[in-house]
Amino acid sequence: MENVLRPVIVVGGSVVLTLLVGWAVDRLLRRADGRHHETPLWGLLRRGRVAFQLVLCTAMLRGSYAEAKLLEEHSIGIGRILTLTLIGSTAWLVVRIAAAVVETSYTRYATAHRDPARVRRVRTQVSLIQRVVSAIVGVVAVAAMLLTFPAMRAAGASLLASAGVLGIVAGVAAQSTLSNLFAGLQIAFGDMVRLGDTVVVDGEWGTVDEITLTFLTVRTWDERRITMPVSYFTSKPFENWSRGSAQMTGIVFFHVDHSAPVEAMREKLRDILRECPAWDGRDYGLAVTDSTPNTMQVRALVTAKDADDIWSVRVTVRERMMRWLAEDHPYALPRVNMADAAPPPGRTLRSRRRDQDGAATHPFEPSRTGTGRG
Repeated sequence: MENVLRPVIVVGGSVVLTLLVGWAVDRLLRRADGRHHETPLWGLLRRGRVAFQLVLCTAMLRGSYAEAKLLEEHSIGIGRILTLTLIGSTAWLVVRIAAAVVETSYTRYATAHRDPARVRRVRTQVSLIQRVVSAIVGVVAVAAMLLTFPAMRAAGASLLASAGVLGIVAGVAAQSTLSNLFAGLQIAFGDMVRLGDTVVVDGEWGTVDEITLTFLTVRTWDERRITMPVSYFTSKPFENWSRGSAQMTGIVFFHVDHSAPVEAMREKLRDILRECPAWDGRDYGLAVTDSTPNTMQVRALVTAKDADDIWSVRVTVRERMMRWLAEDHPYALPRVNMADAAPPPGRTLRSRRRDQDGAATHPFEPSRTGTGRG
């Protein structure tokens, strides 16, 4: 009877005690989360309750397994399995706690500061720090698991003896990976590009959607994803439209006839912008910037609070201005000029045609009205 009750008491007691402690801790975290709405830390810590219960239960079983006297012939294997589970669950719990602390810090910073650029910078740094912590914890956990095997301890000693050679070989083999790793850290703390920034890379316009230690993802305007190594942003030039401030100035060009009413177009631009909700009201302007023998180039300058709004303002101005010209001033649209050129001042059209007829004769032939030599 003792051989049956002992394992049931040890194993069952560990499980029941784990459930009771986990329920009590979860209850306390829930109550703390209800009292302190200004910080999400307690609510985020509740995400690690499964990892906490697993650590607690595994630790109890590992410490009391010898008293259970269950499967004693396999005690070494079972003890090693419990140890590996304890190490893995502990790493899982540490990652959960670190993620909760980091996310809480970012939430507090985003609430206290209204500058979108600074918030995006901190968000990028926080996400990369969280990935670095997770990677370090994972590597340490795997190393601790391997060291539980006696054979791996001997292998570890031999590896330490040849660490210099292995370091050189690994550095040469993983040169690109290491460069991307350091480039990711440089992006995080060098404030070169942040999550949510509007960038132009390789002629593609998009928004930075994800930054990791090795690659960066840009979401284009047509919902495509461009994945690039982070070393690209530290070795090649690129456009960052959100650097410093998200406010932007846009330009719309019109090619119109020389007789186009520029002053009326300027007033129409003002009316269009007043009715456009994407215009931020900072500035606008319209001026003639170039001319050709057939057309005149007019530039409209508009402003908006970010890249998305500047696109909306530009297309709205272009569409409504061209519609207004076609309906109210059709003569201002570009056209091919097939008419005769206007005569200079003081010259009539008849004299100009007579000059043209005279110019058509050969210069060495006698003129039609005289006998002189050409």
